[in-house]
Amino acid sequence: MLILLILKGSPFLFTSFVFLVALLGLAEYYRMALPERKIEAALASLAGAALPVILSNPLHSTSLFLGFGANSFASPLVVLTVLFLSGAVRILFSVRDIRQSAAEIALLVMGIMYVPLMLTHLVWLRALPDGIAWLFLMLVIVMSGDTAAYYVGSAIGKRKLYPVVSPNKSVEGALGGLCGSLLGTLIAKGTFFPGLSLGDCIVTALVIGMLGQVGDLFESMLKRSFGVKDSGALIPGHGGILDRLDSILFAAPATYYYALFVFMSR
Repeated sequence: MLILLILKGSPFLFTSFVFLVALLGLAEYYRMALPERKIEAALASLAGAALPVILSNPLHSTSLFLGFGANSFASPLVVLTVLFLSGAVRILFSVRDIRQSAAEIALLVMGIMYVPLMLTHLVWLRALPDGIAWLFLMLVIVMSGDTAAYYVGSAIGKRKLYPVVSPNKSVEGALGGLCGSLLGTLIAKGTFFPGLSLGDCIVTALVIGMLGQVGDLFESMLKRSFGVKDSGALIPGHGGILDRLDSILFAAPATYYYALFVFMSR
């Protein structure tokens, strides 16, 4: 279904899909981070998930962030300002533990930055001239890297990569994952994305593949910090939607900016 949506779905349908994913992911994040703040979490999830829609035009969004047209009610600056002020006022007048109030505000703001803002790059990426190919390339890099890391780590992994965050990951698995990502980019070049150079294959595999692994570690850190095993139970046997998105959240911005500033500038 995802493949059909990327290939055949209109920009509106794809943006709507990203909105839905952002809404579910943000709701999972707030359930982990602020389980006692159900009303604030629900409002922040709905408002935050709208960012991919508001920012769906990358050129317009850039001009708004730079200050041009900042009088528009759809300006990201306006939306983020209203979100912050609303959350700050709500928590100010519903203090539960004064020692935790600053942390609660920080967690609310971080959720917006972590999930919907990162996912907005998927909408921007698809809007590029070769956007569909770039989306599939990103997915290939992340998925081939995950698969290779798992099998290499299971077979020969001995040295722990970052045990305080993820005890089961190994250095050998991480390196195997990067090799898998590189193989994935070479396959992509030979099949659906012939415009990639060998240099593109190497750089994207290493940068996007590495950031995908960092995104996985980052979500593991959050879950351990919040004291949960999975972000949710939306996907039986696989945890929550954030458990599936963790690598993409970090890989999507890198893919978009590489495609925009390196690949398209030639």
